[in-house]
Amino acid sequence: MNEWEEKQLDIPEEGLAVFYLYTPMCGTCQVAKKMLTIVEELLPSMVVHAVNLNYYPKEAKQLGIESVPCLLVIEDGDIKEQIYAFQSVSFLYECLKKFDYK
Repeated sequence: MNEWEEKQLDIPEEGLAVFYLYTPMCGTCQVAKKMLTIVEELLPSMVVHAVNLNYYPKEAKQLGIESVPCLLVIEDGDIKEQIYAFQSVSFLYECLKKFDYK
């Protein structure tokens, strides 16, 4: 998982981007991150960007983020998936594998 270190959260207009939105003090976020780490092993061509929302409050509001953890799948500038309930590794895998084109 790549930690987003840019000064601004830019949503790409082309291609696929997967963002894991979290806050460091959120216990549920820590569990979700571990689940996503396993999914990344199963889908090695997919890059997930971890974004600490404490640094991006304006962007979180613009995207309409309701809570953390949140998984955003953006394709060609459009939000295709916005997942708040990280039910299980298999659930996340099934949600993301349909976007794994490689």
